[in-house]
Amino acid sequence: MLPTSARMPTSRLWDVFCTVIDNHGDLGVCWRLARQLGQAGQRVRLWVDDASALTWMAPGAAQGQDRAIEVLPWAAASHTDTLRALEPADVWIEAFGCHLPQPFVAHGALSRARQPVWINLEYLSAEAQARRNHGLSSPVMSGPAKGWTKRFYYPGFATGTGGLLRETGLMERQQGFERQAWRARHAPACRPGGRLVSLFCYEPPGLPQLLHQLSRSGDCLLVTPGRALAAVRSHLPQLNRPLNWSALPYCDQDGFDQMLWACDLNFVRGEDSLVRAIWAGQPLVWQIYPQHDRAHHAKLEAFLDWLEAPVSLRRFHRVWNATEPGALPVIREATLQDWGDCIRAARGRLLSQTDLLTGLLALSQPGP
Repeated sequence: MLPTSARMPTSRLWDVFCTVIDNHGDLGVCWRLARQLGQAGQRVRLWVDDASALTWMAPGAAQGQDRAIEVLPWAAASHTDTLRALEPADVWIEAFGCHLPQPFVAHGALSRARQPVWINLEYLSAEAQARRNHGLSSPVMSGPAKGWTKRFYYPGFATGTGGLLRETGLMERQQGFERQAWRARHAPACRPGGRLVSLFCYEPPGLPQLLHQLSRSGDCLLVTPGRALAAVRSHLPQLNRPLNWSALPYCDQDGFDQMLWACDLNFVRGEDSLVRAIWAGQPLVWQIYPQHDRAHHAKLEAFLDWLEAPVSLRRFHRVWNATEPGALPVIREATLQDWGDCIRAARGRLLSQTDLLTGLLALSQPGP
């Protein structure tokens, strides 16, 4: 079991390590975690091998405008002069299976008598293993840190896991959001009363079907930059009817949240955007990150089971993710209502659980 504490968390220094593998997702989660740690009175050094996306995801981050967070290049963690000048951190986090640079670990093992709280922050999953493995210890068996211990921290949807990132006041901010004003500003071509759909995806096999369906319905599509925009443009010549769509610019994390709040249906991908779409409480379709061994099939089914998804939403997800052949279900008003009810019920369950930051703060606190 992970420790819990009713005390106010002591201010600690955290080293969070992130390698950018899946476009923006890994860095997006780590930056969101760093922000929330800073807002909770903690200090953070975020070590990342490619911080370029922070220029739009978190304007000002690289310039140190957030005094609680210092963004450092991954390579610097192997430089002797940098390591000698470092204040020892109280907590080390390896995010998403990355491994800390060996010079960094060796310096920490040789320069301090007591090990930091060392956390392996895993990927999000609704599978049973998340609850089963959450909080387990992993002894370091070799190398300069031999004899130290890591702790596995599994984000998850169910009680008994590490929970999800959810900042204080999120629901209040959402309730105060001026939805119609946002739509008038960012989607002026969407007719009054029309449905607004956001698209953040890789290259889903079901995308041509969706575009044909939207072109027939007249719904307005907002397309995020990058792979989603390139995928949509590649399929436009095959449409028989014009598509009412707009390309969105890159935006920061708060702006992405507002898009999710404003739309009637959100297509999301990966991990961070899925969590944010659940908090938005609007109907959603998730494209899970595809794996060559098809391990994502079981992960998708576990999520749909936890979600208690209706038949039409399960079918749509399976076709969208190419785990099942066939046609996408038609998105009717009654369908959207069912999907939205499902998402809001799931959100209600999550709001009653401990969030990820609270669990990490409890784990980081010094013993009695």
